[in-house]
Amino acid sequence: MPVIHKQKTTKATTLSRNPEATKTQLLDAAEVEFAVTGLIGARMEAIAAHTGVTKATIYYYFLSKEELYRAVLGRCFTEALEMMEQLQLDCLPPEAALVRLLEQMLDCMSQNPRIGSILSLEAIQNKGKYYPKQLGDLLYGTIIEILNQGMMVGVFRALEPRHTAVNIVGTCAFYFTAQENLKYLWPGKRLLGKDLLQRHRQESIDLIMAGVRS
Repeated sequence: MPVIHKQKTTKATTLSRNPEATKTQLLDAAEVEFAVTGLIGARMEAIAAHTGVTKATIYYYFLSKEELYRAVLGRCFTEALEMMEQLQLDCLPPEAALVRLLEQMLDCMSQNPRIGSILSLEAIQNKGKYYPKQLGDLLYGTIIEILNQGMMVGVFRALEPRHTAVNIVGTCAFYFTAQENLKYLWPGKRLLGKDLLQRHRQESIDLIMAGVRS
């Protein structure tokens, strides 16, 4: 009776059979690497090792480390755009619109705290060279529009909208980008655990809304 040799299925074999799954796995691994080291320190070998593929496989899908980096940032913008479209902020009065936007923004940061680190390292290392301007225009532009509407109808105090938008994003994001420094404020606690994330979410919203109301 002939012996049937079964082909061993490895992670790399599985990925090679599904190009879209491979690209997603590579982007996920690259996101982790870029969040720790930024573009300058990222190693393609580390990304390859994390996914179980060769460096050649990465270069098949992305011609360079810079292209892979841009793809990670581009995915961030696409997800943000989809999120913003679902909020339907135009249908809400300014206060409710700002609260809904803050809730969604904080939820997104909680689900993927790496994005804040990547964008911070982009500012430090690359001086914003690769920063997705459309993402900035979308996020800050939406906040500025809500603030202007709120001032127009008298529910928000007189503000400089651009500076206020920057401070709003900073209030939400700093917790995530500086978590390794802030962990000493809560010894033995997980800053990204459910309880502390929920507390950060509520405290941020309360602080921002108290600061902008007339």
